[in-house]
Amino acid sequence: MNIIRMSGGLGNQMYKYALCLKLMSMGKEVKFDDINEYRGEKARPIMLSVFGIEYPRATWDEINVFTDGSMDLRKRLRRKIFGRRAIEYEEQGYYDPNVLNFDSMYLRGNFQSEKYFESIKDEIRKLYRFPTLEEMHLPDKLYRATRACLDAIESSESVGLHMYRSDSRVDGELYEGICTEKYYEGAVRYIQDKVSDAKFYIFSNEPKWVKKWVVALIQSQIREGMSIEDIRAIERKFVLVEANTEYTGYLDMLLMSKCKHNIISNSSFSWWSAWINEHPDKIVIAPSRWSREKEGDEVFTSGMTLIDEKGKVNYTIKG
Repeated sequence: MNIIRMSGGLGNQMYKYALCLKLMSMGKEVKFDDINEYRGEKARPIMLSVFGIEYPRATWDEINVFTDGSMDLRKRLRRKIFGRRAIEYEEQGYYDPNVLNFDSMYLRGNFQSEKYFESIKDEIRKLYRFPTLEEMHLPDKLYRATRACLDAIESSESVGLHMYRSDSRVDGELYEGICTEKYYEGAVRYIQDKVSDAKFYIFSNEPKWVKKWVVALIQSQIREGMSIEDIRAIERKFVLVEANTEYTGYLDMLLMSKCKHNIISNSSFSWWSAWINEHPDKIVIAPSRWSREKEGDEVFTSGMTLIDEKGKVNYTIKG
């Protein structure tokens, strides 16, 4: 049996469950450790249930077999002398094909690559379809706000723009200097050159910072002699969406996935929002690096257009 350590927010959880399904499709038994990372007041919620997913859970006893969490003194001394059994795997990159060969392993990592589940991606797409807003039974105020935003997205040349500030992440130093203001400005220009009447719906964990950025971006697009109506038209092209919290963030993913195009940040939540977008002619803009340590070639998928931190277009990945 393999045990996958569940961790992170919805995006990371989706990667891990996709890996689980791939391993199970190969006839392997897989369970999740959803205990160790989700204890305490600051633990993030497990949100896979929004897709109607019930995953197999490992017991404490099963987890301890792999992690030596319940060893007595004699067993601990023996491990100190002879070493521990190699039954824990910790991910070093974004994709390691050896992961698919394990039959009895405790797996730690994010497994952020479509390559893990490419052979079953049609099944994954069906699984990760959101229910309708009516089926979600949201509180009335939240339902009305989400419905209004969804209707606007579906009736316009919508672009879901996700701005996830690196300085708010636990491991922020690995991601800083990649999704810069220049990156987003270059991405907006690229979309505007390709899509007439593009309207940008902006989602962020730092709405105050985003408001300042949007004001500066709008000012950069205003030309001398423009009428008030023309200026207002530019302003209406940018909409900040800020209705959701940690516990309703899945609605941001739903809304971004319904946009006709996506500009993503280097986050798993952002990646999945674009991946489950079913518009056949979608444009997806991604940063040319995924972290400071690794470029992230295994993360990028066919059709993505990569833009660097200076706002320069690198290339579009061919299918």
